[in-house]
Amino acid sequence: MEDIYALSDTQIQKKIGRKLKAVRLNQNISQGSLAKSSSISRSSVQKIEAGEIGSFDTLLRILRTLGMLDEIHHLCEEEQMSPSEYFDMVNSTKKSRRKRAVGNIKKNKEESEW
Repeated sequence: MEDIYALSDTQIQKKIGRKLKAVRLNQNISQGSLAKSSSISRSSVQKIEAGEIGSFDTLLRILRTLGMLDEIHHLCEEEQMSPSEYFDMVNSTKKSRRKRAVGNIKKNKEESEW
């Protein structure tokens, strides 16, 4: 397996472009059809497949159309708390809870008929 951190940004973009092209062809989708379904131009599809990813929005549209959003799903996940972090958070909220009221009930000067 190749170390992704050893690659330049350009090399990574070219790998992504080749992968997207392979997925598109495996799904038997033309560049024009992908462009239309993604609401982008055909030239944008050509550029991305050549490794020229200029817009993250365009990349997301293509990933969504090809059913590949799962590839970046882990970037959208919330970080999970460890049990000790959860315990600390719960205990910190308990410490700041009010123990008793400070003020007194003010009685109305006018008395009710009840």
